[in-house]
Amino acid sequence: MNNISITNNAIKQLTSSEFSSWDHYVKNHQQGSFFHLSGWQQVISKSFNHDCYFLFIELDGSIAGVLPLVEVKSKLFGHALVSTPFCVYGGAIADSPELVRQLEQEACLLAEKLSVDYLELRYQEKQDSTLLLKQAHSAFGCELAEDNEKILASIKKKQRAVIRHSLKNELNFSLETGNKNLQDFYHLLSTSYRNLGTPIFSKVYFENLVDVFGDNIDIAVIKSKDEQLSSAVMNFYFNEQVLPYYGGGNDSARGLKSADYMYYQVMCSASEKGYRWYDFGRSKNDSGPYKYKKNWGMEPKSLYYYYHLVNATELPNLSPNNPKYKLFIELWQKLPLKVSQIVGPFLSKFLG
Repeated sequence: MNNISITNNAIKQLTSSEFSSWDHYVKNHQQGSFFHLSGWQQVISKSFNHDCYFLFIELDGSIAGVLPLVEVKSKLFGHALVSTPFCVYGGAIADSPELVRQLEQEACLLAEKLSVDYLELRYQEKQDSTLLLKQAHSAFGCELAEDNEKILASIKKKQRAVIRHSLKNELNFSLETGNKNLQDFYHLLSTSYRNLGTPIFSKVYFENLVDVFGDNIDIAVIKSKDEQLSSAVMNFYFNEQVLPYYGGGNDSARGLKSADYMYYQVMCSASEKGYRWYDFGRSKNDSGPYKYKKNWGMEPKSLYYYYHLVNATELPNLSPNNPKYKLFIELWQKLPLKVSQIVGPFLSKFLG
């Protein structure tokens, strides 16, 4: 924990003794998400060495609101205080809107003390806030039916036909908790990231996710009928939700329809275990992934990212669509895979 003064006496910084209380609060709050859990403090600290400021309001001896914050500082990509980097959701959750605003105010003061470029809070719901609002992403999700055929029937006709096609390809689906599928997953994710021109995270980051969140994470790997790797995804589980979060594949994936097969199988497996909501995560508005998720029949739900500018004079734009990154992306796509795995983690830790 970092030694920095908190201005509001009711607001404290999370220590290991409050992990259980914090997570109990998150799991029972309507806006709580996997990305609000205390485990992210451990994962981010251990993986990237970023300073974490996980704030909570304590009233009458009980937690009444939480706000996970992480300081990300880079000469290349800027200096920010974010809730939460490497996550699609974040922001403050509390017993009342007034307590949410108190946590936001504390975050603004902290951002100024740290002299960051900006504070970024990633909300799922629109806030009654005076902070600057940016809406560049949407989230997708759907209810999970109780059996495989009903799940398939709930998918849009065109995408359903693709899945039926994939079911004829005799693909092998492996779903494991722990590290069993981690090596294959990391190879496929690294390949996908390199092909997109995006720096990959270190393998240690994914090992830490598995270590900290345990059975709330599993990894699906898809192989062809002759046992060749094709697609993989790391899934997060929270309350009644499953969220396929880190996914990728190699050149065989398109022809085999292995990603479509994989996401459908994750749906079916989660439903069998009693999960009722499939969270397909966020995508940048009107991007390829955005259109792909709409093809499943899921309607986009706007995400609300709020900002407080400290040293910055304009809202940040770290999107790969930013023209100033075009040359970098083109060069990155030409790197040998092993080189991208070595160099990528030095950059990706600042691209949360």
